[in-house]
Amino acid sequence: MKIALINGPNLNLLGVREPDIYGKVNLKDIVKMVKREAKKSGTRVKAFQSNHEGKIIDFIHRIRRKNFNGIIINPGAFTHYSIAIRDAIKAVNIPTVEVHISDIEKREEFRKLSVIKDVCITQIKGMGPKGYIEALHVLLKGAK
Repeated sequence: MKIALINGPNLNLLGVREPDIYGKVNLKDIVKMVKREAKKSGTRVKAFQSNHEGKIIDFIHRIRRKNFNGIIINPGAFTHYSIAIRDAIKAVNIPTVEVHISDIEKREEFRKLSVIKDVCITQIKGMGPKGYIEALHVLLKGAK
């Protein structure tokens, strides 16, 4: 099984950016944690992070051609307005789980909306970095 782990804008600053909200774990450690957990089931994880909407869309298109079985995506701020990323996820028809470290529904009003949510099989929020592991388990369970 192959899973894509996609992180959007500013997530490269995890561990530094607002640690009271996002914690002190950096993105590199989250990627290692997900890969370690995935390896237990023989699953490979390809990680990708970009601050650029178009690069995320291009990556989603590329993984379709490479027969990926699932996507874990933390779209960052793109969650709230990127119809283009939403459409890319819908177009490739790969089971996708949306992840947020914080609980976006308990934050500022503008963060409560996700335009991505309805094209994903579920949304995981407010679990910190462990939400990524939960997302992996959701995809693995669906593959059985």
